[in-house]
Amino acid sequence: MVEPKEPKIGVYICECGLNIAATVDCEKVAKLAESLPNVVVSKFYKYTCSEPGQAMIKEDIKELGLNRVVVASCSPRMHEPTFRNAVKEAGMNPACFEMANIREHCSWIHKDKEKGTKKAFELVKMAVAKAALLVPLEAQEASVTPKALVVGGGISGVQAALDIARRGFQVYLVERNPTLGGNAARLGKWFPLQQCADTCLGSCSYCILVPDLRDCYNDPNIEVFTNSEIEEVEGYVGNFKIKIRKKPTYVDKKRCVACNLCTEVCPVSVPNEFNLGMDERKAIYIPFMEAVPKTYTIDEENCIHFSSGECVENPKCKEVCVWGAVDFEQEEEMEEVEVGAIVLATGHEIFDPSTKEELNHQHPRVITTPEFERLSCIVGPTKGSLDIDGKTPEKVVFIQCVGSREKEGNAYCSRVCCMVTAKEAHTVRQRLPDAKVVVYHSDVRTFGKGQEEFFMKVKDEGVEYRRREKDGDIRVEEKGDKVVIKCEGHPDEEADLVVLAVGMIPREDAIDMSRVMNVSRSGDGFFLEAHPKLRPIDTFTDGIFLAGSCQGPKDIPDSLAQASGAAARACGIISKEKLLLGENVAFVDQDLCIGCEACLESCQFSAISLLDKDGKMVAYVNEALCKGCGTCIASCKSGAIQQRGYNDEQLLKMISALAEGDSG
Repeated sequence: MVEPKEPKIGVYICECGLNIAATVDCEKVAKLAESLPNVVVSKFYKYTCSEPGQAMIKEDIKELGLNRVVVASCSPRMHEPTFRNAVKEAGMNPACFEMANIREHCSWIHKDKEKGTKKAFELVKMAVAKAALLVPLEAQEASVTPKALVVGGGISGVQAALDIARRGFQVYLVERNPTLGGNAARLGKWFPLQQCADTCLGSCSYCILVPDLRDCYNDPNIEVFTNSEIEEVEGYVGNFKIKIRKKPTYVDKKRCVACNLCTEVCPVSVPNEFNLGMDERKAIYIPFMEAVPKTYTIDEENCIHFSSGECVENPKCKEVCVWGAVDFEQEEEMEEVEVGAIVLATGHEIFDPSTKEELNHQHPRVITTPEFERLSCIVGPTKGSLDIDGKTPEKVVFIQCVGSREKEGNAYCSRVCCMVTAKEAHTVRQRLPDAKVVVYHSDVRTFGKGQEEFFMKVKDEGVEYRRREKDGDIRVEEKGDKVVIKCEGHPDEEADLVVLAVGMIPREDAIDMSRVMNVSRSGDGFFLEAHPKLRPIDTFTDGIFLAGSCQGPKDIPDSLAQASGAAARACGIISKEKLLLGENVAFVDQDLCIGCEACLESCQFSAISLLDKDGKMVAYVNEALCKGCGTCIASCKSGAIQQRGYNDEQLLKMISALAEGDSG
């Protein structure tokens, strides 16, 4: 901060066309302002924010030596940056600029011109009083670490990592599972175009997804941490310090050749979570055929080497591995990295329909849409067969909005369920041309490109859509070797297979991640964006961005688009050598501070900490984290915290100015 000079104030009243001039006599306000203390010049102009208007202000600063400027016009949210840049170009410190809002706070809410003019002058008088006490501030800078962290190895995280890496920056990608791919790796074919021909022996998710997974894993600019979690995050935008907990897989990735000999001798079989429990896997396993990295992992929780049994002394997998890849000596490690920006792409979980007893999900003929994906996938547990208990279904019924759009429960729409249902109904019609397919729905939402056309195609194929009340009763009951659907307003319908279109829900660990990352969550539990329209990718913590379904339900195209957007926002930070910090931040008079911690509790940005100063604990404000919201100032019991540009002296002077003299 530099020493202030004797105030020489210029006042400029904007008519904003008739937005202000219709209710405020701007010429009169400008004339009255001439008599205010320290005012050197006072003018009114039709559009002060225009190029000629800015040029007028710049010229007066240079010719009259103005060191304070007050503009009375619209909201500071609209044009304060415009005027601050203008005075800066003229050589004046922008911290000495003050703005009075006589549009939103005056002309737009008053009809009486006399009263509007009086109030406008009062606002100008207060702004001039404050401007006299403004002091020049020197902008602070912070260095930037030109690296990024991506949390989550699903399609969004992989896309974000690739985008950042392809711009030449180092990326750390952290995935909690042993392999990349996330929820998308479980899918068969992707809508609306289905991609591969129906005769293709592969699976579209592999054809499209796996090449990107391999590119990501092999990119020299990307360091991938699988089977790892974020333990701690410290710092601020441009300078984050991350602790990564690397859990052991007990298999050396460099030695493992995925020969499968270890699984053949492993005596332990457990439900396969990748196939949603529809088959089993061994305690040493690869989650799916084209997994990246394609190396085996030992499930410590289920491996009997860690508990008791025949593998304690001489593990069979270790004996059979001729490559020496099995290593039970591996231990958990902690690695620390520094980055300038973070992309959160932790994905979602699937609603558990077992909480809805009326839908009878425990019945073998009642499955979910994700389970149907694995059932119909060529490389799934049944190699694509839709048979249930050895019988080919003759009638398949889909029930939509399970766990979405509820009065009690998840009120939001999961956005993808309608198209997933249409895709899977199309799959049934292709695989089982003689099967009848019925869809019970409340509304069908096909908002994306090509989705309405695909939906109409499915209807033309003979899929029957039956509308039901959104909150109407629908039940699935057992009837012999079939199930019967009882839907309010429709006759009972027997079926061989029922598919529940379940929605997306936030991850169970989202609350823990929100604490570690210091990001907010919305009422539905997903991570909260800074602004739903203007900053849909940002969080309230500068430098941390959202990608994919961790922010809310999304389909694949929207997830990838947001991932690329988040990557671009991250690159916008790490491409700079320095970042300018805010001017109007809080600061502490440590001689007055009593160390009560009230400010720490009130700060939602974690910008305040306690330091030991000569044996006394006092508050300290990290200017890089402070948003200038003023909450800490209101909570301070000793008056030790003030805010630059809004200190007590300035605010009291504004109040005094309002109480003094004639307002015209």
